[in-house]
Amino acid sequence: MTLLLLEALGALLLFVFIVWWTMFAGRRRGEPPDAAPPPPAAHTPPAPGAAPADDRPPG
Repeated sequence: MTLLLLEALGALLLFVFIVWWTMFAGRRRGEPPDAAPPPPAAHTPPAPGAAPADDRPPG
C-alpha cells in the first residue's frame, strides 16, 4: 500500500513539474515587441472577370 502511495506521489510531482516547466520556461525578457504595426487593410477592387461579391445580408 505504501509503495502505491509513493508511486502516486511521484506521478503527481512529475505532473506538477511538467506543468510548471511549460508555464514558466519562456524567454528571459518576454516576447520581443513588433517592429511596426501592420498596415490597415485597404479595399481592393475585384480582378477583371471575377464574379461579383454577394454583399446582401442573408434572409
